[in-house]
Amino acid sequence: MLIVVSYDVPSDRRRAKFAHALKDFGRRVQLSVFECLLEEDQVQRMKARIERLTNPEEDSVRIYRLCGGCAPKVEVVGLGVLSEDPEVYIV
Repeated sequence: MLIVVSYDVPSDRRRAKFAHALKDFGRRVQLSVFECLLEEDQVQRMKARIERLTNPEEDSVRIYRLCGGCAPKVEVVGLGVLSEDPEVYIV
């Protein structure tokens, strides 16, 4: 499933921690936006990490789940490429 995570975090230190954590789950496509191709258990692990990092009084994090029919409709205008499942998985 394609998951898009966007965040608005005013603290430079905490924002860097968000980016570092999200790199474990997906690919950065903009400064505060990641695209992640995940299974449900991975989504839950990612959410748990995000919740640990979040200051609910200052931070805003949005997690968008794109259904199988919606993901192919994503368009990129300008720089960037769409996130796709790799043809080969290394386990």
